[in-house]
Amino acid sequence: MQNKGLIKIFAILFGLVCIYQLSFTFIASSVESDAEAYAQGKISGDVENYSVAREQEASRYLDSIGNEEIIAGITYNSAKEKELNKGLDLKGGINVILQISVKEILRGLANNSQDPAFNQALAEADVAQRNSQDNYIDLFFESFNNIEGAQLASPEVFANKGLQGQVNFDMSNSEVEPIIRERVNESITSAFEVLRKRIDKFGVTQPNIQRLGNSGRILVELPGAKDISRVKSLLQSTAQLEFWFVHKNNEFGNFLMNANNVIAESRRSQETTQAEPVADTVADEQEEDEIEALLASQEDTAQAATSGNNPLLDKVVSPGFQGSPVLATFRTQDTAQVGEYLRMPQVRSLLPSDLRYAEFAWGVPKNNVVELYALRGNRENTPPLTGDVITDAQQSFDQLGRVDVTMQMNGKGAKIWEEMTGKAYQEQGNIAIVLDNVVYSAPTVSTGPISGGRSQISGDFDIAEGQDLANVLRAGKLPASAAIVQSEIVGPSLGQEAIDSGITSFLIALVFVLIWMVFYYGKAGLFADVALVVNILFIFGILAGLGAVLTLPGIAGIVLTIGMSVDANVLIFERIKEELAKGKAQKDAIKDGFNNALSSILDANITTGLTGLILLVLGTGPIKGFATTLLIGIATSLFTAIFITRLFIDGYGKNGKSLPFSTAATKNLFQNLSIDFLGKRKIAYMVSGVMLLISIGSFFINGLNQGVDFIGGRTYTVRFAQDVNATEVQNDLVAVFGSAEAKTFGANNQLKITTKYKVEDEGEAVDTEIQQMMFEGLQSYLPQDITYDDFTIGSGERGIGIMQSMKVGPTIADDIKNDSFWAVIGSLVVVFLYILLRFRKWQYSLGAVAAVFHDVIIVLGIFSLFYNIMPFSMEINQAFIAAILTVVGYSLNDTVVIFDRIREFVNEHTSWPLGRTVNSALNSTVSRTVNTSLTTIIVLLAIFIFGGESLRGFMFAMIVGIIVGTYSSLFIATPVMFDSVKKKEKMDKRRKVAA
Repeated sequence: MQNKGLIKIFAILFGLVCIYQLSFTFIASSVESDAEAYAQGKISGDVENYSVAREQEASRYLDSIGNEEIIAGITYNSAKEKELNKGLDLKGGINVILQISVKEILRGLANNSQDPAFNQALAEADVAQRNSQDNYIDLFFESFNNIEGAQLASPEVFANKGLQGQVNFDMSNSEVEPIIRERVNESITSAFEVLRKRIDKFGVTQPNIQRLGNSGRILVELPGAKDISRVKSLLQSTAQLEFWFVHKNNEFGNFLMNANNVIAESRRSQETTQAEPVADTVADEQEEDEIEALLASQEDTAQAATSGNNPLLDKVVSPGFQGSPVLATFRTQDTAQVGEYLRMPQVRSLLPSDLRYAEFAWGVPKNNVVELYALRGNRENTPPLTGDVITDAQQSFDQLGRVDVTMQMNGKGAKIWEEMTGKAYQEQGNIAIVLDNVVYSAPTVSTGPISGGRSQISGDFDIAEGQDLANVLRAGKLPASAAIVQSEIVGPSLGQEAIDSGITSFLIALVFVLIWMVFYYGKAGLFADVALVVNILFIFGILAGLGAVLTLPGIAGIVLTIGMSVDANVLIFERIKEELAKGKAQKDAIKDGFNNALSSILDANITTGLTGLILLVLGTGPIKGFATTLLIGIATSLFTAIFITRLFIDGYGKNGKSLPFSTAATKNLFQNLSIDFLGKRKIAYMVSGVMLLISIGSFFINGLNQGVDFIGGRTYTVRFAQDVNATEVQNDLVAVFGSAEAKTFGANNQLKITTKYKVEDEGEAVDTEIQQMMFEGLQSYLPQDITYDDFTIGSGERGIGIMQSMKVGPTIADDIKNDSFWAVIGSLVVVFLYILLRFRKWQYSLGAVAAVFHDVIIVLGIFSLFYNIMPFSMEINQAFIAAILTVVGYSLNDTVVIFDRIREFVNEHTSWPLGRTVNSALNSTVSRTVNTSLTTIIVLLAIFIFGGESLRGFMFAMIVGIIVGTYSSLFIATPVMFDSVKKKEKMDKRRKVAA
């Protein structure tokens, strides 16, 4: 090995850099431990909301010492910025994918056009998007172009004032489309920037926000966020700020009473209309006494309907005082019904002519009641002033010490604001400050016109709410609504458990591998162990330096890398042993062993790396974390095995010291084997054929247990104080939701609950409704004193309730499934081409791909056969696809090593028959195959047993895949390649004879 000194210097420097990068994590963790200890000493255990109080005290401690130097100019704040990022599953928090409404953007660009073709195209795009992977704008243009005579450049669509100078009347649809696409893209970019500004001010460390292609979707990850409802509100609020004049209640006279009478009459007439046909039908079929009974029943129904003759007034909690802008107050749960009443045409017709443009709006709910206002609307339904003029907003306090938000307007806004406040002062009127259709305040202007453009929003805020409101106003409004189409929420206690289980599995796997290498290879194994420890240092150092996020699947990727990194050292040591057996001197044997193993090592790692690369490109969330660590691990494993191990071995033997590459117990293991692998290929074909038939049959009979991320729905991990029966819980929840599934998830006091109830409905209100329904449905299994707030995510103090939740909309579920399918197909195609390029014979590629198909179908078949039997989750989801692709990579790794040895033997033993050559090559790789497979499976078993419930299905797929993959490399890939070559040779001979 040339340039040993340079490699040694590089390894030392790179190791020091990695230690430096990881030092920030150690410093930050140490200070946070001190803060936790300080808070525990400061807050006694009998304080109400102990965990919250302790957390607040720890946060105050960290704020107070954040900029104090700890060592070498490093402060806690600077260390926190550079520490190793922990993902959602390790830290708790929220991960959401927001869908910016392209439909709303298009409506805005068309000035809310009422053009029939435009609205028809929007409606058709809505329907098509449910079962299509195309972007909404593509579907809209496709639908619009299918409408005969429809023109995008018509004045009723996009040839309007807003797009003047860009869209002209004489432009064709194909000319207008790129302009609209660009404007839509600008709006989505604007939404992205608005959300980024909001998140930056939220106070969560290491937030992540990124656009997902051109679909209008935005990924937001906030590790460590605990107030989930606050986060959802922050993300989905459009921040549409408007200023309106407000009608006073005395302007409406007896409107509410008259509306009440009209609604009551309408309800009575509906009851009568519904009842009359029933009586006629029965009269034709029943006897007289039955008719009398029916009429009596109808009379009772009518009395019941009219006994509450005040359908609107009965819902009034209190009327507004005379001259107030509040018409009345209602219970929060009645607002939907009251709003429906007030939108009735016959109710709107009761408004006096000077109030015909009045728009009813609700205030902010307080103590479960909410005020009703009437905004002074106009023909265009546009407010006199909007939030576009706001240049700054800050949370502040009013003269009474209450929280409010102070806003500053630009020059244009200041002028309009002065005119509005002047008019309101003259009329002794009120101005409503409306955010996202909610009236936050409607103050009376009592001091004259307000100049300078300053205004306040007051309300019953706490400090956090005031800060959030100022934040969204300062960041600006979203150009369209943002709906959460996928979300994953992890409670902080579950995150800590994941860290503990991940570290446990990591240490167990590491200790086993270190001991095994020494047991099998003696002192050489000890050198490999040192290289392995250096490898782990490099992996974590690179992750910290790149700012990558460490997730639970990422830890699994690192642990798997430990198992797979053994492979390179095993290949090298086995080749050195072969060279020593030929009688070569130790120095020459080491040199030739490394050189001969290099080709196999590179081929095996490149095929696995290609699979990891596809995972990185097509995967999302946890899969990206797994792929990132796998790719980094492959690179560092290659470096440490080829260079670091070589440095130690060469350094030890340079003074003539003998270095055995085995121990007394393993010296003669797997030596002089002569197994006839090819002779057993027909039996292997039969066994595999039966397994494939059973697997395919199970697909049709049992199907697959598809996870929420493939079919859409909501899933919750719920923990109880005592063991529960999953079947009983499921039956109770079916009564609540209509359809639900409950399965034991880990311990018997923890369930995974899944439902598709209202899966297509978006918004925080729907999420809250479903959680409330689930809470009520589980009442008999929960402690009597537990509240809804205790039950939801973030309560964590009692360790009971929702520990984790995930929601996937049906549209994005379809996209995830489609992406996963192409990830598997793409990996097979790429690997087929690589093997064809390396071995220059299509028979090698055919054998490798046949083995991979064999492995994938059998793993799927086992999951299909046993998902109702196994005591852990066997869902087919994104994590399972990651496992399948890893199995593909591992199987190919094994196959390529064998093919590489076959190619070498073919070149060396040109006079041997192909069958003898292949069998000899296979026998020579048995030691390597057993070592690598055994260490990898033990590592996977450690993760399976100790790595946490969420990884069990993932690990089981990989364990089965490794076993099946090892078998297929020996008994499927190689025989298929052999039979294909022999068949081609026979055909070539026939052609020669014929010629």
